Amino acid sequence: MEFKDLKGRVSERIIEDLKKALEDRKISKKDENKIVEMILKDYEDAQINPGEAIGIVTAESFGEPGTQMTLRTFHYAGVAEVNVTLGLPRIIEIFDARKEIKTPMMEIYLKKPYNKEPEKVRKIANLIKGTKIIEVVNEFTINLSSLQVELILNKPKMRDMNITETHLVNAINEGIKGVNIKQDKDKIILKVKPKEDELMETYKVKEKVKDVYIRGIKGISYLLPVKKQNEFIILTAGSNLKEVLEISEVDETRTVTNDIFEIQSVLGIEAARQAIINEASKVIEDQGLDIDMRHIIFIADVMTRTGDIKGITRSGITGEKESVLARASFEIPIKHIINASLLGEEDHLNSVIENVLLNQVVPLGTGLPGLVAKMKGNKEKDKEKYKK
Repeated sequence: MEFKDLKGRVSERIIEDLKKALEDRKISKKDENKIVEMILKDYEDAQINPGEAIGIVTAESFGEPGTQMTLRTFHYAGVAEVNVTLGLPRIIEIFDARKEIKTPMMEIYLKKPYNKEPEKVRKIANLIKGTKIIEVVNEFTINLSSLQVELILNKPKMRDMNITETHLVNAINEGIKGVNIKQDKDKIILKVKPKEDELMETYKVKEKVKDVYIRGIKGISYLLPVKKQNEFIILTAGSNLKEVLEISEVDETRTVTNDIFEIQSVLGIEAARQAIINEASKVIEDQGLDIDMRHIIFIADVMTRTGDIKGITRSGITGEKESVLARASFEIPIKHIINASLLGEEDHLNSVIENVLLNQVVPLGTGLPGLVAKMKGNKEKDKEKYKK
């Protein structure tokens, strides 16, 4: 059997991977044909049988190891700001498709030669880290007599971060509208333009100005350059994939975030599907568990098949099931039954749950095929026997 015989019988990816693996090895044509035969046999053995309850098997394969998962967060040594949710909480985040995750983070890879020298890495890190005004101001006060906000600046910290008063004034001008800005020695004074409730507006400006970004990328609050194998990468607390990929020194082919919805909005649904597979696999490996990769891929396919990410929740994939009884079996049944009766929906009983509810044979395994027996015998004799 040759390579050309695999076409249409095995996926293109497996054929490509096999060719690459054999390229560097000196293998005779006879041995190559044997390998091709073995690959085809293994591939066919790995396929499931018709009528296999793949949904239930997948749920079981996650459910049993899931009971041994720990509830923990990993902290990078000596850095309280950078931590990663692991174990069961992270699996729940992924499969529930939560838009707000507890610890968003990124692994930013850099292009050569920026990933080799610590100084260059630090410079890029300073470009990325989002710096807010609250980080370079000692005190925010309100002068009630003149109704103005006064910012007492931290000059030594500003020098260390290479930030000037001009940077601050420009940032406030862009971030807050309707205020007059004045510099006075170690202070910046903000005066609200005359309005009806001037005192309330002054308080609002005091709170708003704290979150104004001076420089860097919004959403990234902390950075940690670390050495991984033979290069430096930047770990971040917070995530903003779109703006990070716009930095010319960043290697956009390897940079990743653990925020799946961000990946979908920047790179599309196929990338989000792959991110679900990668993130789930990472958690399972960290916990020392073993789950068949096909089950993880299957869940990722189900979550992304509509072109959008749907969680395994009553408002996600369960709420979109065709069967009324299947939807009703997963929390809030009355709502689904009433809605179905109002719309006049029909249930064709094609799946497992609805047939179990009605005490019927499920259309899986031996319940899938319908058999018709053709009996041999003398028809005339049978007719005479039934007459008697």
